[in-house]
This record gives sequence, structure tokens and C-alpha cells, in this order.
Amino acid sequence: MEEAPPLAVNTDIHSLSTSPGPVGSRLKLLGDEWGERSYIPSVFRAATLKWKEAFLSRKRPFVGRCCHVCTPQSRDKLFNSNIPSLGLHNVIYINETHTRYRGWLARRLCYFLFVQERDVHKDMFPKNVVENVLNSNRVQMAIVEFTETFSVATSMQPDSKLCNKLKRKARTVLKGVVAFISSAFLRAQTAVVDASETSSTVITMQPNHKLINKVKKQTEKVLQEMVAFVSPTLLRLTGWVLLKLFNSFFWSIQIHRGQLEMVKAATELNAPLVFLPVHKSHIDYLLLTFILFCHNIKAPHIAAGNNLNIPIFSTLIRKLGGFFIRRRLDETIDGRKDVLYRAILHTYVEELLLQKQYFEIFLEGTRSRSGKTFPAKAGLLSMVVDTLCAGVIDDVLVIPVGISYDRIIEGNYNSEQLGNPKKNESLWTVARGVCRMLQKNYGCVRVDFAQPFSMKEYLDSQRQMLQPLSLSQTLLPVIIDPSGDYVLYEHEDVVVANARYMSDEARRRHVIATLAKHAMYTATKSCAVMSTHIVACLLLYRHRQGVDLSKLVEDFFSMKEEVLARDFDLGFSGNCDDVVMHALHLLGNCVTVKNTSRNNEFFIIPKTTIPAMFELNFYSNGILHVFIAEAIIACSLLAVLENMSSDLSQGTADGLISQEKLVHKAAGLCHLLAYEVAVALPCQRIYQVCHEAVERIVQYGVLLVAEDDQEPSLSPSEQSWEKKFPDPVTWRSDEEGDSDYDEEQRDRYLKISQLQEHKEFITFLQRLLGPLLEAYSSAAIFVYNFTSPVSETEYMQNLHKYLIARVEKQLSVYGECATLSLVKNTIASFKDLGVFVEKKEGRSTVLELSETFLPHENRQKLVDYILSFSIP
Repeated sequence: MEEAPPLAVNTDIHSLSTSPGPVGSRLKLLGDEWGERSYIPSVFRAATLKWKEAFLSRKRPFVGRCCHVCTPQSRDKLFNSNIPSLGLHNVIYINETHTRYRGWLARRLCYFLFVQERDVHKDMFPKNVVENVLNSNRVQMAIVEFTETFSVATSMQPDSKLCNKLKRKARTVLKGVVAFISSAFLRAQTAVVDASETSSTVITMQPNHKLINKVKKQTEKVLQEMVAFVSPTLLRLTGWVLLKLFNSFFWSIQIHRGQLEMVKAATELNAPLVFLPVHKSHIDYLLLTFILFCHNIKAPHIAAGNNLNIPIFSTLIRKLGGFFIRRRLDETIDGRKDVLYRAILHTYVEELLLQKQYFEIFLEGTRSRSGKTFPAKAGLLSMVVDTLCAGVIDDVLVIPVGISYDRIIEGNYNSEQLGNPKKNESLWTVARGVCRMLQKNYGCVRVDFAQPFSMKEYLDSQRQMLQPLSLSQTLLPVIIDPSGDYVLYEHEDVVVANARYMSDEARRRHVIATLAKHAMYTATKSCAVMSTHIVACLLLYRHRQGVDLSKLVEDFFSMKEEVLARDFDLGFSGNCDDVVMHALHLLGNCVTVKNTSRNNEFFIIPKTTIPAMFELNFYSNGILHVFIAEAIIACSLLAVLENMSSDLSQGTADGLISQEKLVHKAAGLCHLLAYEVAVALPCQRIYQVCHEAVERIVQYGVLLVAEDDQEPSLSPSEQSWEKKFPDPVTWRSDEEGDSDYDEEQRDRYLKISQLQEHKEFITFLQRLLGPLLEAYSSAAIFVYNFTSPVSETEYMQNLHKYLIARVEKQLSVYGECATLSLVKNTIASFKDLGVFVEKKEGRSTVLELSETFLPHENRQKLVDYILSFSIP
């Protein structure tokens, strides 16, 4: 989609803020600097005024601290109390003061002088990498194994030339023999084939030096295509070019000075650094290298997909530290493990770590098409972990990185979300993309470096590990037998305690997976919330039918305060009215701005076309992680209230809600939406995170705690249930008495505040998860009519067409529920849940219903379970 012309918005920005009358004065009031805390009542005020004023008077939060449970030593090592106060810095704002020179010539040449003074030289980067990798024992053994496998595979097939030669000799010998010996001829023919096979096998079982040399040459070719050859000269030149380009299409690239100080301190520990950023745009590759270059930090080696290995452009990437790897490591014709390629890649990673090089690995594997982070894939990270565990290096420092854009340079991923195939990258598409970028402005960028932590310390903290429960073990019994969910969750501790310890390989995989999840959660939480995220969220889930500009600015201000109150940072500053107009300009494709007759007020309406809803949803998802826990509690309220209305014995006339039951419902929803967004760190318990979310909502005043005399009497079955809560995530001293702790474990009864603004806040939280729940419920309805086994690709296409058709027929409440990303996530979730059974047929996967869901009754239970969380 093309950008909408900004004239209708831009020409009235200043006139709106300075115009006389109630609108102009109202915007003036809202136009205070974002740092001031003049709180304005709106739908998002969710607590008492006294509590809110105290809570919002704090300074800007410092994000990215590492986990105090898994890495307590790292948490204290590189951090000091002065770091949060160092403030933000715009990386692309360079003038003569950033160089050693002064004067008019320095002002003219400041970019050139700046890059020339950067500390980058050849000795910083690895030497003799290709030779060391080729001569390593791992690669040499893999070459021999590959050669033997190839030889055996070849020997299993008859040599056609040898077979034909022996056949001709047999015909010559048998010529003139009487007809009754024809049967003997057939036996001789069979013997000829056997002889050729035996002869071929004998030949090939001998050492084939020619084949080994051929494999070695192929290995060297693969390595030459993979390895990065960093050029300090090209780094400087690219730094100068990027300064020019970034200043032309970005307003600013903000980083926190305190976070950079921690990264610089980590570089002095003489250990390899591994940067693990989120992946939202192709510009991510250059962005981190550029920032580190500007601060005299060695450029990392970047793992890039081989889809970017295109002429000319690939050479540039290699010179800047990029190395190309296959998107899938098992890309052999027969689908088997490519032992040789894995050995080359593993040894290359090991060699770089030995030479203290830095890595940049995108755990998601590809750019996020939904605006949410994808589940982490720990393929390349596992090689780093294996190298550390083998004792080759002493330690590795891990640095999660959050990246936020006002608008990504790709604009949107609507084409792929609509099901169209991804276009292959080429030199022409790169050149066309650069030209397109130069004609537009993409707003601001924010990069947040989380606190570095020791990988060795993290692995040591995972010594005692129990087998985790699968989704089918935790959630499936709740869906099939709703009356047993309370007992299941109550006794989950017993199930885990009695589980066997994992095998070494299973434990290794689980530890690496939790490390990747840990890093991705920290990186996601570090991502700053941008102005486009807030505006898109408000337009979709608060003002879907349209809103006056002044009201939109009001709610924007309040939403901004809510984000800060939850210890998430913002990627913008300035007057709220200007910031909102800036965001509307960047979202011009997706909104309509009308001038009404009411005091020259502007009316903002989100477009209802499928591409517009997809794009707004992409940017709205940038704020989802801020409210996800509270949104899950809000949707779980619906499920609990529905259960209470269907079974009067569990409810009361006063509508009191058991906090225990609410938390158990919320935990089930967290498990169901595990592919969408992470609610907690792997070291945290989801139940305790849900308890803390309930506590926050109680603090806001949205949920009220019932007095003792209001609490309902328990039914006989409820009296026998234990009130056993999980241990809290926060530290508790063993010396503390148990009286207060026991009091905390007592179940409470809650009720929803009847204030209109609190009801609207709950509705807003429920709408945040509306697209996800509609996609999952629609997928469950689609499963209800599922009949025969079908390939996973075909099933995904059919489900996507079904969702798109519902949107086109205006049967969907949320048009953004039909994205291809949600379709893929629902299928993955249903497979983990045990709805589908996978079967491999060649290189394709076939889905068929499990025995549990063959009865339509159980399929209906799945539909009802998901729908119970949705707004009626």
C-alpha cells in the first residue's frame, strides 16, 4: 500500500494547538511535556487518585535488568546506581563537538571526521579462520563420515556400465545354445546383476582418495560462502553512508547511555559477547553494528539467512561481519541430517568464540510479521552453549536487545499476512527498497541493550531440572473435564515433584530452550513503546468507530502514563498533541481524518479494509506485552462469571469471584496463548504471575476485595479443597514468621467495581485479546468440521481462507484475526494440545485428529472453552 498524503494532517498541526476556543485550549492543556505528571481523568484511570499520583511521580523506568533468580551475580556486577540517570542519546546526531576538531570545516566534514576517529582496526577481527576450521578434527571426521556414507549409498545401486558389459559377454557365451536352456539364461542374467553389485561394492569399499579430495573442495567452497571477512575500511565507509541515510529517513535513533556503559564494561571482561535482538525489520542487521561502531565497540558477527546471499549485496554483508547460514540445517535431498554442514558451522562458531569475537543472533529466525516476537529457536545458540559446556571457552556474556520502530522500513507485511508467497530478495529489490526509503520518513527508532549476564552462571543455576509438563498434560484435562480443572491445578506440584529427572540430551535441549526464552522475554520487555503503538491500539480497541482528536489525545496521554506505571519505557517525548499528529501521519494508510463542524474539531476513523486492520494490528501489538497479564485476567473474569451463571452452586447472588478460581482460569489461558506472547520468565510460575496481576488490578480499584461478612459460605466440596498457592516469585526471608505468609494464602473473594471508567477499562483489556481469541475459537470451529487426514500446508491454507471469508462477509468482530501468523500459531498450539497427530509422509507433514477429539462432543468442548474467554 502506498503512503497516504500527509497534507490533510500536517497543515493543521499548529493551527489545532494554537486555535482559540475550547478545542485549542484543551489541546494546550494536554500539550504539556510528557515528563510532567498533570494527570487527566479518562478511561484508563484505574486506581484511586491518591495512589495514582504517588505511583506516576516516579522517574522514567530503567529497563533490561537481568534475572535476580537465575543470574544474581550478573545483576549486581555491571550495574550501579548512577547508570539509570545517564539518560538518552540520539546516535545519528553528530556535529563538530563529537570530533577533535572545531571550525566551519569541521562542521562541514563532521560525519567524515567522526567515522575516521572510530577505534576499528584489523587486529580486532579473527585470523586464519578458514584454515583452522578445515583442519579441525570435527570437520575432518565429518568429511570421512560423509565420504563413507556417500560410498555406501552409491554401492547399493548396480553400476549400469559394468552390468551392461557383463550382459554382453553373457550373450556371446550363450549364443547358439538350444532353446530349452533359456531358463538358464535368465538365471545367468540375475547372476550378472549380482556380480556387478558385488564388484561395485568391492571397488567402492576401498579408500577413495579422489572422492575425499572432492568432498574437501566442496567443504572449502561451503566455508568460503559462509565465513565473514570484516573490513575496517568498509566499516568506516558504511558508517559514513549510514549516518547520511539514517538522518534522511529517521528522525532519531535513541539509545540509553547507561545501557551502553554496561555493554562497554562487559567488553572489558575479555569474554565473547552474544547479542540476542528481536527481529522486526531488515534494517536490524545494520542498526546494531552501526551503534556499536559509533561507540568503539567491536562489530559482531551476524548470523544471516542464505536468502540474503545475493550478488554484490552478499559481499557487502560479509565485509560488515555477516555470515550466511541455511534457514534449515537439514536441507539434504533425502531430508536427513547434513552432518558435514553442521560440523562446519559448529566449528566456525567455536573458532570465532575462541578468538573472542562477538555474535549477533536473531533467535526468532525471521522477521516478525505480526508485531509480536516469535517463539525463540535456539539452533545457533545451542552451538554456543555446547562450546561453553565443552570447556573450550571460560564464559560467554549474553545481551538481549530490544528494538522499536515508529514505522518499519518495510511499511507492513500485509501481502504475506494475506497468504501471498514471500518475494525472494534480489539486488533489484534491495536497490528499489533504498530508493523508496529515501523518499519517506519513518519516524523514530529506539534500541535498548539489556544488562549483560553470564551464560555460565545461568547454566549453573539450572542444575536441578525436572521434566516440564506439556500443554496436553496441563490444559487438555481441563477442556475435556471442566469440573476437574481445580483439582488438576491444585495438584500440579505433586505431578512435577514425582516426575523423573530428564535424560542428559533432554535436559540439554530444555536448558537451551529456557535460555532462549529467557533472553527473548527480556528483549521483548526491554522494547520501548512507540507513539504509533499507542495510537493504533487506541483506534482498534478503544475507538474502533472513530474518535475526536481531542479525546484521542486525552487517552493517549493517559495510556502513556499507564505504560510508565508498569515499568515499561517510551520511545518518544514532546507535546502529546504533536506526538499524536506525528503518529497519525505515519499511520496515514490506515486512518481517515475528517474535519467536523464542531469547533473545527478533527474526527479520526480507523479504516475497515483488511490491509488497514492488519497494519494497525501490527503496530498495536507493540504494546500488547505491557498489558498482557492484566488482559488475561480480564478475559478470565468472563470465563469465571460464565461458570458461575451456568452452575449457581458455585456463585453467589452478590457476584463474588474466588481469586483462586480466577487465577486457575488465567493460567489455562496463558498456556493456550503460549505461542502469542510470553507472560512470564521460564524461571517464574505462571500461577504466581497471575496472582500478582490480580493484585495490581485490585490496587487500581477495578477489582474490589469483599469484606469478611460478604464472603460466601463454602459448599461441602469446596471445604475439602486445599488452599495451596505456589511460592511467590519475589524473595522471602526464611527468618520471617509464617503467620503473614499463611494469611496471604487464604482465598479471597472479589467483585468488579461498578464505576463506569473501571468497567470500560476491563472491556478495553478484554478487547486487546479479542483478535487472538477469535482466531483460536474460529480455528476450533473449523476443527469441529474436520473429517479426513490432510497435509499441514493444505490445512493451513484452508483455515486461512475460512478466516478471510468470515472477515469479508463481516461475520468477524475483529478483522485482524485472519492474519497468517495467527493461523500458524493456532495450528502449532492445537498440535501441542493434542488435537492433531502429526505423521510424516516423505518431506511433508499430514495432520489427523487424535483419538481424544474424534468424538464431536470433545470438539465442542474445545470451542466452548475458548469462547468462554471472549466478550459475548
